[in-house]
Amino acid sequence: MTVEDRPAAAHHEPERWRAELITTDQLGEAVDTFLAALPPERRWDAERSLDWASADADRLTDGQRSAVEFVTVIEDHLPGYFDIYHRHFPLDSRVDPAVFTHHRELYHFTVRWAAEEDTHARALARYQRAAGMRERDALRADLTGYGRAPFTLPFEHPVQFFTYALVQEKATQIYYQQLRADVADPVLADLLTRLSRDEARHFTFFADVVSRYLRVHGDRVAGPVRDVIADFRMPLAGTVRGYWRWALRIADVARYDHTDAYEHLISVIDRAVDVRTDPLDELVRFVDSCRTLAVPTGGPR
Repeated sequence: MTVEDRPAAAHHEPERWRAELITTDQLGEAVDTFLAALPPERRWDAERSLDWASADADRLTDGQRSAVEFVTVIEDHLPGYFDIYHRHFPLDSRVDPAVFTHHRELYHFTVRWAAEEDTHARALARYQRAAGMRERDALRADLTGYGRAPFTLPFEHPVQFFTYALVQEKATQIYYQQLRADVADPVLADLLTRLSRDEARHFTFFADVVSRYLRVHGDRVAGPVRDVIADFRMPLAGTVRGYWRWALRIADVARYDHTDAYEHLISVIDRAVDVRTDPLDELVRFVDSCRTLAVPTGGPR
């Protein structure tokens, strides 16, 4: 059973959920740092920032074309990813005012993050059209089919949502960098550079938040973090038909393995704590052991 197959976690009892959070000030500092990291002059958009007229998919191999199609599907599922935060960090009258304030700080990040991820989806889809890979209507129909698939994360502790995103963002960044190194179309290379830089900043935010959870809660988050790694699947691994065949095929183009991100999680743990405790030592050993696991060849068809 994958994370998408499981039911979403039940609504959390307010006092327990509140006790598991970091403080609003701590989260706000992480959000402020993220928002200040990208000056306005370095922002980009899918409409004007790339030379679409020069895009040429004939310069790509079949495997590279497949990789572009794959990451377009993953990025385009943004409404499902964004809804995860809306459901688990809600902003409505049912939420205790102190928790609402915490969630409102997080929302400052999620709306910027969502806007950037939506730019990724738009840019990848536009590349496919501009480069001659797909027609607009056919691409829209395909993305609609994939986009309607459910996306859930069965987590019970807030640190788990940030840990999951930390691994996913770093794995995606690494893949974009590796794919960029081999493509012959300068337009796609430019796009992949922009995507990898954005994913690196997103990873930095999630790493910052996970570090704060480790410093505040210490041993108490070792188990929840371990549970994320124990059953980690990249987004849509359990819902996209033929996902693993597709993932294995594009891995021949550039290594696409989320375990490549685990060494970065270990580094986050090492930097966050001055002295390792037994639970954190065990967590690091477990994460390190998972780095050697092969990508599964089974899964949905």
